[in-house]
Amino acid sequence: MHRLEARVPARQGVRRQQGVALIEALIGFLIFAVGVLGLVGLQASMTKAQTGAKVRADAALLANEVLGHMWADSQANLGQYVGASCAAHAPCADWQNKLKATLPKGTGTVAYDPANRDQVIVTITWTLPESGEHRYEMLSSVTR
Repeated sequence: MHRLEARVPARQGVRRQQGVALIEALIGFLIFAVGVLGLVGLQASMTKAQTGAKVRADAALLANEVLGHMWADSQANLGQYVGASCAAHAPCADWQNKLKATLPKGTGTVAYDPANRDQVIVTITWTLPESGEHRYEMLSSVTR
């Protein structure tokens, strides 16, 4: 009888520990899920930053492109890159169309001042859905 009494408390101890492995597994799963959610958030943040960097690089390339057109064009045509004349001048109109196709809600303007050492200011604006309007401005000179 004494042996039987010794076994009963041992079984009660085992019963108290049942389910501990299940709780440990659930806690491990919870930690893993939080880690996966963190990685998904990091991936979303990296994608947003990469998109912004690409659009800024495209804006710089387009600003350099219009300056290249102005350098290649004759001195007499430089005023046609400014304002409403741009639509009538083929290289400028092509640049405007490329700008609209490349950048989200992209617009561009060129300011040309022949009195100030043929100074050119190219301003490009675009709008990204979650970060609002952005602007890229380039100042150069097209003196020959």
